[in-house]
Amino acid sequence: MRKLKLQVQTSIDGFMGGMNGEMDWVLMNWSEDLIAFVNELTKPVDTVLLGKNLAQGFIPHWTNAYNNPDTRDEAAIKFVETPKIVFSTTLTNSPWEHTTIVNGNLADEVQQLKNLAGGDLIAYGGSQFVSSLIKENLIDELHLFINPVAIGKGLPVFHQTVGKQSYALAHAQSFACGIVVLTYNPVLHA
Repeated sequence: MRKLKLQVQTSIDGFMGGMNGEMDWVLMNWSEDLIAFVNELTKPVDTVLLGKNLAQGFIPHWTNAYNNPDTRDEAAIKFVETPKIVFSTTLTNSPWEHTTIVNGNLADEVQQLKNLAGGDLIAYGGSQFVSSLIKENLIDELHLFINPVAIGKGLPVFHQTVGKQSYALAHAQSFACGIVVLTYNPVLHA
């Protein structure tokens, strides 16, 4: 079975966006060690899963970086050339290359993808999409990129979680830019 990784930016106090989804607090000037970490994290990935809202910024951003010789790096190549699946209840056709729109039940669609042969899957998205993946216990590796800032209130990573979900710390690493990455695996209870 394919592994689904989730990479999410979060504040120290557990928010992945401001009250209106603001991301102006996210550290964008990553250090070389963090860039290398993300390149390794995404190396075995052959499919990117995106929520619709994030896709509208994510795909054009990486496409622009890919098309510009000054910014075309390993990440731009990975995120443009890797097939993407955008989960949406409103879009029916993809305006982007290498991208498929899926409108079905999130849990069913992701489980079908996990059951296919292939490399790892990685998910990026806004609070609604990320929380839905977590709520449905679809994540196999949770990578929390803790930014060195508290924002007080906003959109929490785990806002749809119902009941207790346990995780085991698999890896913790700090980076020169100040971000700390905590990697967790879900603990399944019998």
